[in-house]
Amino acid sequence: MLELRNVNSFYGNIQALYDVNLYIDPGEIITLIGANGAGKSTTLMTVCGVVQARSGQVVYQEEEITREAPNKIVAKGICQVPEGRLIFPELSVRENLDMGAFMRNDKDGIKRDIEYCFDLFPILAQRRRQPGGNLSGGEQQMLAIARALMARPRLLLLDEPSMGLAPLVVRQIFDIVQKINKESGTTIFLVEQNANLALKIGHRGYVMENGRIVLTDTCDKLLADESVKRAYLGL
Repeated sequence: MLELRNVNSFYGNIQALYDVNLYIDPGEIITLIGANGAGKSTTLMTVCGVVQARSGQVVYQEEEITREAPNKIVAKGICQVPEGRLIFPELSVRENLDMGAFMRNDKDGIKRDIEYCFDLFPILAQRRRQPGGNLSGGEQQMLAIARALMARPRLLLLDEPSMGLAPLVVRQIFDIVQKINKESGTTIFLVEQNANLALKIGHRGYVMENGRIVLTDTCDKLLADESVKRAYLGL
């Protein structure tokens, strides 16, 4: 479904990604783990076109999208839940969901998808008229995921969904991520510092250090890898 081929990305003259190669098959949950500043978020932003690769290729469903505009990439079926959630704080929960469907005009389908999101996240149904800025951190993360789902993505990119949240809320959100993957078949690319949880729900994983992919395997094998245990699992 998605492939990065020798991707190099920069911020000005500062290189952030070095010859990154990875692939994602349809229906997978792929995890990308690494320390702060390793290049994980840059990888997602390069896929989305927010940061354009200076060299290499980003290929989605056999079509190169390396230099496509972000809105065109969303239209092709890729949507990102950004780090820090970035909901619209002054808009209501329902209005935030409407914003997620801004490229759609199928009113009946939008209505069904809003109800689907409320089924996934019942607390959002209760808060539908409240401003997004009044929600707790966990509720805002749920809203950010629901807003992305309103674009009907085939590939959902999640950037640090556990950041700043209580362990119980994190577990709830990760359970819902698995549910989205299993029920709708949505492919998920998960960037996460909580390596233990990420590897427990993923199918395959990549480990990134200093902008480079240094290790890849099934998540079960990465969980058992001694170097991963020492560096990322605190074992």
